[in-house]
Amino acid sequence: MNSYERFCFNLIGHNLKKKRGDYISLRNDLMGARMTTPFEAYLATAYVSSVAVGLVAAVLIGLLTYLLRVPDMIVYRGAVPQVLYALNDYKMLLGTAAITIISLLVFGGLTYLIFLLYPGIKAGERRRNIDATLPYAINYVTAMSSAGITPDEVFRLLGQSTIYGESAVEARYISRETDFFGKDLLEALRSVSQATPSERMREFLQGAVASISSGSNLTEYFRTKAHQYTLENNQQQKTFLETLGLIAESYVTAMVAGMLFLIILQSVMTILSGDSNPFFLYIIIYLIVPFGSMMFVILISSMTPEV
Repeated sequence: MNSYERFCFNLIGHNLKKKRGDYISLRNDLMGARMTTPFEAYLATAYVSSVAVGLVAAVLIGLLTYLLRVPDMIVYRGAVPQVLYALNDYKMLLGTAAITIISLLVFGGLTYLIFLLYPGIKAGERRRNIDATLPYAINYVTAMSSAGITPDEVFRLLGQSTIYGESAVEARYISRETDFFGKDLLEALRSVSQATPSERMREFLQGAVASISSGSNLTEYFRTKAHQYTLENNQQQKTFLETLGLIAESYVTAMVAGMLFLIILQSVMTILSGDSNPFFLYIIIYLIVPFGSMMFVILISSMTPEV
């Protein structure tokens, strides 16, 4: 914990232990993301930060609203309820108070939501990295095990490697369980398999536990899983390339040819109508094209496997 998280925990963290059952998903995401902040400290930080951000945003927006006299810009037109006429003399005060309260709720709620979602996002990133590097990590494990190295030393060597990404991080946690907490290898494998965000890593570790418990040939198990995950990885890459080609065709059709057709059509209609303010043309050029291109970039980035 850093000093800010420690401050938040000392402020309200001791009262949050009873909420552990209400945030099971958050606790699992914290473990999967390998975040070192305890659950109570993280939740306390979320609460304090949400209130602080909400209050700061409410004060700033409320002050700006009052200085710019935004409520005075509201003009009643047509038939309106009589109560609005009665409150017209107080609309500056009421409008500023309403905007301030809304700002407090919106910015405070968004901050709290970000705190709840961030561990899941980070755990998802780790899951993709583990799934991408696991076949290569298992090949390394297979080679070490074939050389006669003991299983606990194999995972320790994998954890010391810097080229296998988050798979090596999971191996380091296995070594930590055995070296610092005194667990045997089976207990360490079970513990890490329960915390890892990757289903493939969980399956691999649980299979290793079963192989060790039954006295099977662990090296042969490693070799079999390495072959299996390599084939699955090749199939996933092939599927990704096919999907990427489909997205590229969609982009050319929708964002290049389609937008070009709309721009030409709207330009001709503007010339024929003599309109000096082609509003729809501005929307296409400055809003639809950039926003659509950004959506395609985000889509490709989200589905691109880790390398």
